[in-house]
Amino acid sequence: MLLKSTLKQVLEEQRINLAQKDKGLRREVLDSFPILASHALILSGVRRCGKSTLLFQLLHNKYTSALYLNFEDTRLYEFETTDFIRLDSIISDDKTNVLFFDEIQIIDGWERYIRQKLDEGFNVVVTGSNASLLSKELGTKLTGRHISKELFPFSYSEFCHFNKFKYTEDSLITYLNKGGFPAYLKSNEDDILSGLLDDILTRDIAVRYGVRDIKTLKRLALYLISNTAKLITGNKLKTLFEVGATSTIMEYLSHLEYAYLFSFVPKFSYSIKKQLVNPRKVYAIDTGLVSVNSNSFSNDAGRKFENLIYLHLRRKYRGIYYFAEKGECDFIAFGKRKKPTIIQVCYELNQDNMRRELNGLFEALTFFKLKAGTIITLNQKDRFEQNGLVAKVVAAYDFLAK
Repeated sequence: MLLKSTLKQVLEEQRINLAQKDKGLRREVLDSFPILASHALILSGVRRCGKSTLLFQLLHNKYTSALYLNFEDTRLYEFETTDFIRLDSIISDDKTNVLFFDEIQIIDGWERYIRQKLDEGFNVVVTGSNASLLSKELGTKLTGRHISKELFPFSYSEFCHFNKFKYTEDSLITYLNKGGFPAYLKSNEDDILSGLLDDILTRDIAVRYGVRDIKTLKRLALYLISNTAKLITGNKLKTLFEVGATSTIMEYLSHLEYAYLFSFVPKFSYSIKKQLVNPRKVYAIDTGLVSVNSNSFSNDAGRKFENLIYLHLRRKYRGIYYFAEKGECDFIAFGKRKKPTIIQVCYELNQDNMRRELNGLFEALTFFKLKAGTIITLNQKDRFEQNGLVAKVVAAYDFLAK
């Protein structure tokens, strides 16, 4: 329980800090934000990807009189459900109709409070770093009253804009190795990304979900980050880490995904049951995070490159799968259209791998009854045709710049 005076002090100091804050690079997702009305805007994403900065940009550009409160402030650790009454009193005195709440999901009962403010006619923006908590509460208490947006570390175009780079092979390789976390790009200190990984595993997963075997959780995360773009199964991981039940491993994987640390891409099948039982491909939220934390002894440029392409697709498509029948194709990406986009990824197309990469792409095109697909390489541009099917080879720095 908190004093009203404490809440007012925190609000005022956070307001002053925001006024002094660097606006940072204008994020691309800002252009897609709707005008606030009867729905809450829910902004989620991995820790330290720039959500608070994006909120500040939204405040500065559109809602200068909004009330802002970050619930991760240490002075708010004792905040209880009853303190929302004191917050209401301050909001009433402030005479604003726009509310910005950062990381409010750590407070029990937050979703009922947001629903109340919507019913009272307030415009509300909420951020959070855990997709699980947000989705669960939104589904039960805010059904039909929210619009969700996701934020990721810098895209390639944002990275180039931030560093004043041109779209070239050199800038692409730099982005591949450094990733897009803003704080890391400013300092170039590896400790930032190693500390971030530990922070997510400890605060966003172990503490929040009551995970007791933190050692196994961290070993699992390091294994996954060292094996991006590879296939995994719960049973194999259970054996590898000597965990008693596959369900425990699956629970850990779920936590890691909801904290936005990893994505697990299923094999395409029209059968949902087959999607669930087939191996999945693992991808990390950021290739810089992989570069700093991977314990692999090889450079792994090809797998990191595939991870990079996945992250670009993740921003643009609703459903992403890999295709594997006789051959393999890396990405089957579904957007609003019924027909998917077919993409093969190959760091360097050469005589040794060309036939395999083309066959995998052409097989996927035939399966989905499409005429053309794309092979993304580091720097090559070409075109291949076979039985009326077309494979367009493009350089990644061109593809990612779009």
